[in-house]
Amino acid sequence: MNEKIPADTEKALTAGSLRDHFLIAMPGMLDRNFAHSITYICEHSDEGAMGLVLNNAMPLTLGDIFSQLGLGDDRHLGDHPVLAGGPVQIERGFVVHNDTSRWQSTLSVADDVSLSASRDILEALSEGRGPESFIIALGYAGWEAGQLEDEIAANAWLTMPADRHILFHTPSEQRWAAAANHLGFDLNLISATAGHA
Repeated sequence: MNEKIPADTEKALTAGSLRDHFLIAMPGMLDRNFAHSITYICEHSDEGAMGLVLNNAMPLTLGDIFSQLGLGDDRHLGDHPVLAGGPVQIERGFVVHNDTSRWQSTLSVADDVSLSASRDILEALSEGRGPESFIIALGYAGWEAGQLEDEIAANAWLTMPADRHILFHTPSEQRWAAAANHLGFDLNLISATAGHA
């Protein structure tokens, strides 16, 4: 099955329009960092975009991070997975969470989702007073001005508004397929070659 992006889609991709959206990699994605990936877009402006890959678990847990930082684990979150959020600044940690609490470094992504990148949220999680639903990632995915829009126009990605159940309550290895199913696609049946009429 070959899909062509409707002509009006490109015009609709204005600055900020992809914030709080999922990018679902099409089967033809050649970049191994993003093959079969689903990415949550946290920032999108005329200067570029930033997001976190949601389905690439690392051989690392939140308990490992707590240990490295000398923190306890009062809420017993040690088994919580840590994701490889993308190939940029892989030593930097990010927490996507479902509340509007403000930490030392917090970006509001939507009314009910924030992105924090400071130690205080990890301390709060370790002490059992952090957000109820969250994702931890190391590194992020970044696009320069116009780059993401060009990739979408080239059929590299499907986009959809972010679904909170997929974001916070679906196992990471199921998120790519779950998002595609939400759109009504079986990505295994879509040709890896983009079609153009």
